[in-house]
Amino acid sequence: MSPQEPAGAPQPAAKTRRLFFALWPDEAMRERLAEAAHPAVRASRGRAVPSAQLHMTLAFLGAVPAARVALLSAAALAAAGAPGGCLELSFERLAHWPGPRVLCALPARAPSVLGELVERLLEALGAAGFAPDLKPFRPHVTVARKVVRPSEPAAMAAVRWRFEAFALIESRTLESGPVYSVVETYPLCGAAHATK
Repeated sequence: MSPQEPAGAPQPAAKTRRLFFALWPDEAMRERLAEAAHPAVRASRGRAVPSAQLHMTLAFLGAVPAARVALLSAAALAAAGAPGGCLELSFERLAHWPGPRVLCALPARAPSVLGELVERLLEALGAAGFAPDLKPFRPHVTVARKVVRPSEPAAMAAVRWRFEAFALIESRTLESGPVYSVVETYPLCGAAHATK
């Protein structure tokens, strides 16, 4: 506190960033999934998630002090460095989740390497003093929100996503809705990590 500030004056809030880890597909993968899910999204009368925002969340952190972001990268590198390798997902069905009122694309079978990655990541984040959302991991990609007309689980044309890395993503809320940007990527297949 400076000499000119009265005792008990409110201190400025520490700058935070809203962050999560995700599998972040390239544009071609996102477009293929959006196209395959389009008929069901339209029938649901929900709000389609823009294709540029399609992703699979691995660990949600919420507001993180900007000064601690470097610790997140260290935790992610610890998780990425373990055995596992690249992973491939094949999305073949859609399901309505009534609680959050979303329509999700689900992989036909989640490879064990995906669950192992999430487990390593949560462990490394906990060891670094972070408190990620600890809900059980359910691999999915949200394709529509605010679903009005729920449907039974349905098949869709298979869409394959292949990943050589996972990413730290920042979420900012604008008047037009959430905007996501890649902060950094971490290798699953031995490549060097990159900062955006």
